[in-house]
Amino acid sequence: MTGLSKASSYSKADWEALPETLLLRQIKVSVNQPGFRTQGFYIITTLLDAKAYTADALADLYFQRWDVELFFRDIKTTMGMDILRCKTPDMVRKEIVMHLIAYNCIRYLMIEAAQQANEQVRRISFKGSVQALRQWEPHLNQTKISHQEQRRLIQLLYESIADYIVPERSGRSEPRAVKRRPKPYQLLTAPRHEMKAALHRGKYHAKAA
Repeated sequence: MTGLSKASSYSKADWEALPETLLLRQIKVSVNQPGFRTQGFYIITTLLDAKAYTADALADLYFQRWDVELFFRDIKTTMGMDILRCKTPDMVRKEIVMHLIAYNCIRYLMIEAAQQANEQVRRISFKGSVQALRQWEPHLNQTKISHQEQRRLIQLLYESIADYIVPERSGRSEPRAVKRRPKPYQLLTAPRHEMKAALHRGKYHAKAA
């Protein structure tokens, strides 16, 4: 099977179904913003219609790929999904699904709040939206509340979410680094009642009791 490596994600049938040639479009993008190391790059795409898919629109879409990294950070850090607490594969899958459902619900609230405030949704803080939702949730979940009062509270929630605007930071550097160094402790590799701690000149050693 020529051209198909052992680690390829293509099956033999999929590989053989691929065309012999593929027509692509090359777009040259110039970067004029200060702070960017890259002065220019090329985008290769199968979107051939230059009127329907302009070079500027594709370049802007490529630039927004950093937002995807921020969205993953929202899920893992802000929502606490960086550490899964369930023990079985079945429950871990359910835990991930529930996190994603909650994430999409919050994003939907952000979209509605942005539309009402005539603001770009990417400018609204996800963490601020979570804080606003936690603040207003007890009021919205009151048992004895009229529909009119509920609508009024939801409107206040939208306004509260739209207040958390992230400032534009054009050209800001985003290094992959942590602000604080971790504590010099070893990992907890056994149940707490089996671990014995011993302090030696500021160093922490743990061993089985």
